[in-house]
Amino acid sequence: MKIAALFPGQGSHAVGMGADLAAAFPEAGEVYSQIDTVLPGLRALIETGPLDELTLTANQQPALVAASTAAYRAWRAHTGLTPAFAAGHSLGEYAALVAADTLSLGDALRLTRRRGELMQDAVPVGEGAMSAVMGDPATVQAVCAALDGVQPANFNAPTQTVISGTRAAVEAAGAELKARGLKAIPLKVSAPFHCALMDSAAQGLAPQLQTTRFAPPAFPVYANVTAQPNTDAAALPGLLTAQITGAVRWVETIQALHEAGAEVFIEFGPGTVLTGLVKRILPEARTLNVGTAQQVQDFTL
Repeated sequence: MKIAALFPGQGSHAVGMGADLAAAFPEAGEVYSQIDTVLPGLRALIETGPLDELTLTANQQPALVAASTAAYRAWRAHTGLTPAFAAGHSLGEYAALVAADTLSLGDALRLTRRRGELMQDAVPVGEGAMSAVMGDPATVQAVCAALDGVQPANFNAPTQTVISGTRAAVEAAGAELKARGLKAIPLKVSAPFHCALMDSAAQGLAPQLQTTRFAPPAFPVYANVTAQPNTDAAALPGLLTAQITGAVRWVETIQALHEAGAEVFIEFGPGTVLTGLVKRILPEARTLNVGTAQQVQDFTL
């Protein structure tokens, strides 16, 4: 049975995530021990909060990579299973690369801490915005193309597209989309992610990505910006740089995984956001969640 391993992005975090895994499985415990070595203080923040500090982009990004990696490594050790493919939503692409043994956990934690800092600093608070739009994605693309300062950021589901850009442009796009019968819901975010306003963050992270060691992946990891499998380690710095300003092509990614033969989609880490999106993209798909010690222990295919 071909397994597609999925790793969530920002918004799936929770205080205490992964703590039960770290206590129950040595492989997860090693992940949480490494957090202390690489980013001192982050483990305590994950385990005890406060939530508002954990939610800060620079903390949330490496914290989610750690929690997802802990779940994946505990599951793999307990079941002996290996996925055929992996994909991560935005930030989750880093956890997918760790799972494929392309990127070390330490480098992933350092990169996502810096990524979070750069993304938060790229746009002054209040100047950017994001909205979730319910309706035809082609209409969303057309409206964004006709306006300066706004673009599709996440193609999450067949009828859910997130737009991102300057506050004025996102509001103007929202008004036009509503006039066309679509529903636009402003999101509570700290910055306008996956749009051209993140260019300074992309340029800031690029040198660190270029000097990071990427090994050939144990299995293909589908890139956000292409929605295609990548097995070329040398391409990763460019793909991860482009990801910061480019759209997350999640619908195409899940469809491509299905076409490649994925029979079950497993979301590793806290929350159920991705399995919910998979069901909206492929209603008949089999989905499972692995984010707690109990889910690892009870796991069956």
